[in-house]
Amino acid sequence: MPATPDASSSQPKFHFISGLPRAGTTLLAAILNQNPRFRAGMTSPLADIMGVVMAEASSKNDFSFDVSDEQRVAMLRGLVESFYSAQAGVSVVFDTSRLWCSRMQLLDTLFPGVKVIACVRQLAWVLDSMERLVRKQPVSVSKIFRFDTNTTVYSRVEALTDPRGMVGFAYQATKEAFYGPHAKDHLLMLSYESLAADPVAAMRAVYKFLDEPWFEHDFDHIEYNADEFDARVGMPGLHSVRAKVESIERQPVLPREIFGRFANEAFWMDPKNNVNQVPIV
Repeated sequence: MPATPDASSSQPKFHFISGLPRAGTTLLAAILNQNPRFRAGMTSPLADIMGVVMAEASSKNDFSFDVSDEQRVAMLRGLVESFYSAQAGVSVVFDTSRLWCSRMQLLDTLFPGVKVIACVRQLAWVLDSMERLVRKQPVSVSKIFRFDTNTTVYSRVEALTDPRGMVGFAYQATKEAFYGPHAKDHLLMLSYESLAADPVAAMRAVYKFLDEPWFEHDFDHIEYNADEFDARVGMPGLHSVRAKVESIERQPVLPREIFGRFANEAFWMDPKNNVNQVPIV
């Protein structure tokens, strides 16, 4: 009687999307999802769940002495595999979280050879995009600002760029990944500007980085939204993607002094900074 195939042998490859908010992570996921071999989406709870497991398996728990490093690795790897176990027929899974750039060593430990795509964008335009979303909702407030109704554009920018803020943490985590020892061969920096201006060239670079066969994408008919999640955080449109991938010129809504303050923070653009030879698209 022939042996029953081992289900574990059909496990998909796992890669990760990270980087800055409003920098194309959702757009990238929507494009990748057109490939029937891929599964990608907006930010998932997986990284947060993993953090809870890591904490409970550490010295925070009085019984952690009975948990070996090998068990921790097995648990965390199994958590990722179990989370996506229902994705039948999928060869490659992309999980999205701003936390992944701060966990490059962990990802390399769990999945040797892992690839992380960090989506980046000029920081001034990231903040400008966030402020534009805020101004579309004058009669409501957002969880992002702790439902505080007494804010100004200045206090909102300070909250976002705080080291624990939505943009500040992601920016520092992306820098850590870029300069860290696990960047070489594991990290790709994908700029929103490049993806919007020339999606074919940008995605070909992504496929080359992933060592995956090219798939002909339709960049004029992209479909993705997360309306329920966006409504819950009080910021409709946060994960909306336009049907056509294109670069759109517009004037900033941020005050000139704020925009200028963050206009030169694209560390990935200076070749002298790229000591790990990270591919930059």
